[in-house]
Amino acid sequence: MNLQIQEFLSREFLGNSVSRYLATAAIFAAGILVLRLVIQRVVQRVKKLAEQTSTTIDDFLAEVLESVALPLLYCFLAYGALKSLALPVPADKALNYAGLAAGVYFLVKFLIALTAYGFTVYLRTRGSDSTLKKSLQGILTVVKFVIWGGAVIFLLDNMGFKVSAVLAGLGIGGVAVALAAQAVLKDLFSYFCILFDRPFVVGDFIIVGDYLGTIEHIGIKTTRIRSLSGEMLIFSNSDLTDSRVRNYKLMERRRVLFQLKVVYQTPLERVKEIPIMLAKIIKGVEGTVFDRAHFLSFGDFSLDFEVVYYVIGGDYNKYMDIQQQINFAVMREFAEKKIEFAYPSQTVFLQK
Repeated sequence: MNLQIQEFLSREFLGNSVSRYLATAAIFAAGILVLRLVIQRVVQRVKKLAEQTSTTIDDFLAEVLESVALPLLYCFLAYGALKSLALPVPADKALNYAGLAAGVYFLVKFLIALTAYGFTVYLRTRGSDSTLKKSLQGILTVVKFVIWGGAVIFLLDNMGFKVSAVLAGLGIGGVAVALAAQAVLKDLFSYFCILFDRPFVVGDFIIVGDYLGTIEHIGIKTTRIRSLSGEMLIFSNSDLTDSRVRNYKLMERRRVLFQLKVVYQTPLERVKEIPIMLAKIIKGVEGTVFDRAHFLSFGDFSLDFEVVYYVIGGDYNKYMDIQQQINFAVMREFAEKKIEFAYPSQTVFLQK
């Protein structure tokens, strides 16, 4: 019986004995058992710890361990078990290529997961911005394409394909395409500047040259602005980054300067009271910071007063409401004090 068993174990198939196949299978099974009992439990422990913390780095590590590290260890275990056998040269070469492909595949998965995690952290620092989220998703798609392209080129190069000639042709073609699409590429880079530097976002009210309106959409090539009169203004992104943009949404407070004109017949006592009166009116309006009120000059037909104050915030409607409230209060006070507003007039003196 023992001789039969030994004879069976010593039989060779495809250059390896049965005993060698059994030993390889046993090593592979033991490795699978170790991975399931040890590594998988470590992954589960890390996931439980990640659920108990408020940080996101441990969640990312748990995801990488489960989706990248554990499958990669299984692949390496299978690769090591098969390499222990005496394989024909073509099979051994194919196994090496398969191991290389598996390593490149999981490296790409790790790089993509790392990039996505970086974008997630960046998005959280910027707050819940749906426009930024969509833009980052589009950029992530481009990053995936670039990483996978580089991985395929690296894999083909290591498999013996002559990639250099293809890359040289692509380089010349890429230069030609870049020259032809120079304006498009400039707008694309301007889009990235707008996306990450954020001089304005959707919903901001901006002025560009003689045009003003509210931003409705920021695209890869163009930005759309809804003007006050209702029409859609379309700017290329490079036009906006090359221009001086006034963003009123980012205004913390608005400086307001206005003048009042009263008639020359106003008594001096009333003239002295007007700056005090204006300061009291503005200080009594909520959302304002009074700066100054002065008797400015003697005009052609009036005594001119200049007033400066600040409105807290950049909302234009709020500014207009406050200015209207101040105007009503000034009219009421002037009526009570019998102070007359001046209007353009001329006095003609006739000499006999």
